[in-house]
Amino acid sequence: MPCVTTGPVELFYTDQGAGEPVLLVHGLGCDSHDWLFQHDAFAARHRVIAPDLRGHGRSSAPESGYRPQELAADLAALLDTLGTGPVIAIGHSLGGNVASALAVARPDLVRAVVAADPAYGTDPATTAVLADLAEVMGTDEGNEIAATAFAALEPDAHAWLRTWHSRRILGMAPQVLAQAFRHIYFGEGQFGVRPGSDEFLTARDCPVLAIHRSPALAAWERTLTRNPASRSVAWPGSGHWLHQERPEAFTDLVLDWISKLPG
Repeated sequence: MPCVTTGPVELFYTDQGAGEPVLLVHGLGCDSHDWLFQHDAFAARHRVIAPDLRGHGRSSAPESGYRPQELAADLAALLDTLGTGPVIAIGHSLGGNVASALAVARPDLVRAVVAADPAYGTDPATTAVLADLAEVMGTDEGNEIAATAFAALEPDAHAWLRTWHSRRILGMAPQVLAQAFRHIYFGEGQFGVRPGSDEFLTARDCPVLAIHRSPALAAWERTLTRNPASRSVAWPGSGHWLHQERPEAFTDLVLDWISKLPG
């Protein structure tokens, strides 16, 4: 089984295809299976590296280390070990935060970022709701409550997606779920909630393609991207896992944007 050990964590990953490397970063409560709809199309043009984040999937679950910056450090160690050079870091939800954190901390390893409905830009007014949810995670009922909350992010038209993601949340280690969720929005270094999002994301120098469900968030992110090759688009009416609801459109958009990057 392909794994890299970095500090206290053993990361599972797959490495397939050839060409400019692409790093696929899944979201909270998920694993690298989330990219099955894109994997073959990406691998036809690129070297595709798809890890399971710390505490997710087939990777090990140490007691701590679940801040986006720490998850990004795990991926930096993986890329250093594999000797990939700069990658296109494509992240969904929490994975968008991790890809952004990797671009800020290790710009030598990231040529560009694609953030699919990332877990940043949250209005401070909603933090009370997030705090209530964070409070119950890690308890006996926490995974069930979280599964219900996550299912609400997917429209009824995609009931199979709701079932798939709910079942994975139910099977996740409660302490991992609780820590990873809390660190997105609370604590030192958080950039899930504004204005922390604004301050952190403006440090990304590389091109960024952001795909949001919300037109307001897409417009907001346009004010943060410094590279002229960046784009921020909205897919209103989509659920949170937009790359699985509209896989062909997502794949075409990303591959076309990558092909037009300067240099």
